[in-house]
Amino acid sequence: MEPKELLGILKIANNLKINTRHCYTVDNRKESVADHSWRVSLMALLLKNEEEFKSVDMDKVIHMCLIHDLGEAFTGDIPTFLKSKENEDKEDNLYFKWVENFSEPNKSYWQSLLEEMIALETQEAKIYKCLDKLEAVISHNESDIKTWLDLEYDLQLTYGSNDVKFSPYFIKLKEEIDKWTIEKIKTEKPDRV
Repeated sequence: MEPKELLGILKIANNLKINTRHCYTVDNRKESVADHSWRVSLMALLLKNEEEFKSVDMDKVIHMCLIHDLGEAFTGDIPTFLKSKENEDKEDNLYFKWVENFSEPNKSYWQSLLEEMIALETQEAKIYKCLDKLEAVISHNESDIKTWLDLEYDLQLTYGSNDVKFSPYFIKLKEEIDKWTIEKIKTEKPDRV
């Protein structure tokens, strides 16, 4: 890859540092898409040596986590409770259009990664999707509860529940996150329990 191409890609990807998500950080700053993508990737790296995932290509999972929201460099973030199939398709199409200009082998690799992620048939894709959803719930638990919308009290406990079912590890992780959510609500907003 020529340095000019690398810089062009980084210029577009920089939008993820600017585009904010619905969630707030611990210090009450709007979370960026890059904040989220970074931590999803970190979660995958931390699980790389977990016994359950030893037969999985966790490096590929990390790659998926790093690129999973790059379509939002063009569209911005749309909260999950507002995002439609049309929004998802638009993000994916803009991503594919952008990657079409990459030189090989990056072009083929980045295209195949997103195709695998969309299909959600491999263990790697299922793990990435699960981490993506669980990180969002973790981030909301870290947010000041005053920033939560009414619908998020239930969403915190249901979001990602179906995505963890394939994995004993993720089932236990979701249970721990749910305990944290319930305790947060009891402590900070007892009228919601």
